[in-house]
Amino acid sequence: MQPAKELLDRVKRGELVAGMLATDHVWTDLVELCQRAGLDYLIVDMEHGPHGPELVAEVCATGRRLNFPVLIRPRANDYSNLRLAIDLGCCGFLLASVETAADLDAVRDAIFMPPRGRRRPGGVGNRWVENYRYPAWKETVEDHFLVMPQIETKLGMENLAAIAAHEVTSVLAVGPYDLSAELGICGVMDDPKLLGALEQIRAAAVAAGKPTWMIGDAKNLVERGYNFFCIGEPSWMLVAAAKQALAAARGVAAPPQAGYAGK
Repeated sequence: MQPAKELLDRVKRGELVAGMLATDHVWTDLVELCQRAGLDYLIVDMEHGPHGPELVAEVCATGRRLNFPVLIRPRANDYSNLRLAIDLGCCGFLLASVETAADLDAVRDAIFMPPRGRRRPGGVGNRWVENYRYPAWKETVEDHFLVMPQIETKLGMENLAAIAAHEVTSVLAVGPYDLSAELGICGVMDDPKLLGALEQIRAAAVAAGKPTWMIGDAKNLVERGYNFFCIGEPSWMLVAAAKQALAAARGVAAPPQAGYAGK
């Protein structure tokens, strides 16, 4: 699973690593388009998106063929959904609303084979390995599979240290919109309560020796010190680009575009 290893290595070196989170529309050519645009990864959102397993499996396979990281945000974080998601051939998870370290124990069971977990490999995810003996699974898949738990609730904030330190956590992530709602300031992304919570998350990641991940305006995130981030959702970005092009043609200011907040 070289794409995942290379991605995380670049993040740890402090390079700018940017990608997309595709929720509304997903198609196989999106992988190549992301690569041609200079992006570094794609996340397929199965939590909120309507995408079936056949399509997602082909998107993951396209990433594997292009050596381009494709991650999945699973529909839920239970064992059966996680096992299906890894069988589709992704090289990592963005996990919505992780609240305790115990939540990540189920993740460990789903991505690790015995004796460390209880996964039974299947599906097109098998194509990552050259043989089906355990050393191949461990060295090719398990050792480099990216796990990014999103902190989105007050309970998650209370358990930051344990979530960040968990053995399967590769990167500590945040869902800023849902977290703002939990804090009673839904959608107010510059509120001091949210900004303070984001700094707590980053501090917990640093203490655990883990990078952080965030979604939002790329320039703003870089100015705030993030080097691993998501620039938005493709459909929302298409709408924004169309509005800007029309405004330029009409000689007027483009209307403000509400960016995807990264639930």
